[in-house]
Amino acid sequence: MAKAGHSAAEGSRFKRWTVNTLKIVTVAALLGLMVVGIFVAIARGEIDSFEDLKSSPNGQMIRVRAADGTVIQSLGPSFGRWIPFDELPREMKDAMIAVEDRRFYAHPGVDPIGITRSFWVRAQRGYWAQGGSTITQQLARNVYLNNNRDFGRKLREIILAMAIETKFSKEQILELYLNKVYFGGGAYGVDAASRKFFDHGAEDISLAEATIIAGLVKAPSRYSPTADAKAAIGRAGVVLEVMQDAGMITAEQAAAVKPAKVQLAPEPKQDSVRYFTDWALPQLDNLIDETEKPIDVWTTLDLGMQRTATNAIRAGVPRGAQGALVSIDRDGAVRAMVGGTDYATSNYNRAVTAVRQPGSSWKLFVYLAVLEAGFRPEDKVVDEPVTIAGWTPKNSGGTFAGEITLRTAFAYSKNTVAAKLGEEVGTSSIANMARRFGITTPISTTPAMVLGSSETRVIDMTRAFASVAARGKSVTPYAISKVTTIDGNVIYKHKPARQVQLVEDYVAGAMTDLMQSAVATGTGRAASIGRPAAGKTGTTSSNKDGWFLGFSSGLTTGVWMGRDDARPVGNLQGGTAPAQAWAAYMRSAVAGRPVENFDTEVTFPERLEDEEALLGEEGEEVLVDENGMPIEGDQPGDAGGIPQEMTEPEPLDEAWIDKAMGRSGEQGGQPDDGAPPSRASGPKTVTAPPPRP
Repeated sequence: MAKAGHSAAEGSRFKRWTVNTLKIVTVAALLGLMVVGIFVAIARGEIDSFEDLKSSPNGQMIRVRAADGTVIQSLGPSFGRWIPFDELPREMKDAMIAVEDRRFYAHPGVDPIGITRSFWVRAQRGYWAQGGSTITQQLARNVYLNNNRDFGRKLREIILAMAIETKFSKEQILELYLNKVYFGGGAYGVDAASRKFFDHGAEDISLAEATIIAGLVKAPSRYSPTADAKAAIGRAGVVLEVMQDAGMITAEQAAAVKPAKVQLAPEPKQDSVRYFTDWALPQLDNLIDETEKPIDVWTTLDLGMQRTATNAIRAGVPRGAQGALVSIDRDGAVRAMVGGTDYATSNYNRAVTAVRQPGSSWKLFVYLAVLEAGFRPEDKVVDEPVTIAGWTPKNSGGTFAGEITLRTAFAYSKNTVAAKLGEEVGTSSIANMARRFGITTPISTTPAMVLGSSETRVIDMTRAFASVAARGKSVTPYAISKVTTIDGNVIYKHKPARQVQLVEDYVAGAMTDLMQSAVATGTGRAASIGRPAAGKTGTTSSNKDGWFLGFSSGLTTGVWMGRDDARPVGNLQGGTAPAQAWAAYMRSAVAGRPVENFDTEVTFPERLEDEEALLGEEGEEVLVDENGMPIEGDQPGDAGGIPQEMTEPEPLDEAWIDKAMGRSGEQGGQPDDGAPPSRASGPKTVTAPPPRP
């Protein structure tokens, strides 16, 4: 009996607890709804009338200016007319609802299912990766907010969306949305988009055209039919599928639609400055909150440099290949950017988006780590066959030069020496050095990483070289110098980024010494421009990528060439077309600048009577595959990857070097007594660190 009584008491307590919990939850929910209702009511009072919204500009007018004030691009109100709801083609309305907000007519401005999914992904990834936004939310964002994906903005968007739903009918909301949403290329609203892409008004849009336009909202630049027809057609196919799935069209109707056969309006010729503005303009969302007033965006672009860069890439890129160039001033200002040979053909920006293997230009980080570890340019190393963890790197031509200085090994891009140095300082140290200098892409730490097997971006590599030019201080590329209203009020002004000392200045000075040697006598000789210049070449497997990066007179420039499909390009090496294009650009770009000597007295590397042992038959580093492994050549007598006749080092003619450079024996890379220099002593004008314990 006692047990039964105890059980009854327990059940009674549980029942009371449940009831109390439900009451608390109910009260909290009611209070929450009341709070939301109050916010919605307040927001409703701040929303413009339907007629005011119709008469407001379709998007913000933006004028983009070069560094000298020249307007290089204008974005602004659409040139289309306002299309009333009843005149909007049903195909257009159905396509937009199907792909953007299938439950548009059922929800009160927000879709609980979409919001739950969006918050779930946000919690998992730590950032907003999925929209879950309804058409009403998108309208609220386009009219009253910006595109920042922070939590506060999302809540404001939700409140505004519910307020809009209480003020306007669904037809009015859809009319506002279709006449205001951005479709890319400066076109706001379906009429502007229809005229831009199809050369006729929105009232005549076909189902095929409607699927293309509806597919643009998610990513206007990515799915633009004039920039990437294949992507636009693929996206239109997705729109057709969701329309059919939603019951808006039949399977027969879907099958009859052929987006690929839609006739596109001719695209006006685009200048290469669009690569730069496409990269710069999205940064406005993080710089300013102004979304309505017309503004002027003043950029760092130098039009003269941009024209020279465009010509250098177009003239220098091998047939069938693409090219990219980024040029950064000493304060981080991007003066020129070329993302491809023709923007009208492809707006894919290879300067900031593409990731490619850097080849031996990656040795910048290898030698920075080596110099920081205590090595000096005059230190002796041995160029000889080496195997590390089963990996046997080769030099160009398969030759070995024997005992040479670190400077010579870098200048002639000796792979065996880089491999041994990487093993000594550790590939993790090299990876950390690359991270320190701004490389954000994944980095391998296998032994072959010293030859540049990890993919990276042109702008990141250029930034790293610019930081060396800045005596080891960090350089942050930027594109926008200020933003003003049309009447001249400054609403944003660039502030110099805080510089961080990435390596000691003596390390950067010694690195500059090495790179100047590479241009003066090594693999980068094609980059000579008649004034002090420092740089490094890079070539990858089967000539798939060619690089040259370097600096002179305060300007750092990176050049890449290759095919988008990563197929080989005949005779493409970093020391040929990329170095030549770099020189063609830099010779003009720095012509008006004072000649600047580097803060290091260069001691040129050793040279053989027969230069082949140093430079190799092709004048460039050995080719490596996508894993950084050297490609086997068809060399006679090749046994185990090392030809027998190449294992004996060839002697260096130090006297020849001194005579060629017009200096005495004391100025060479070797002291009079023939003893190798100590690691504690650096170049004459480079300050060495305190002795290591």
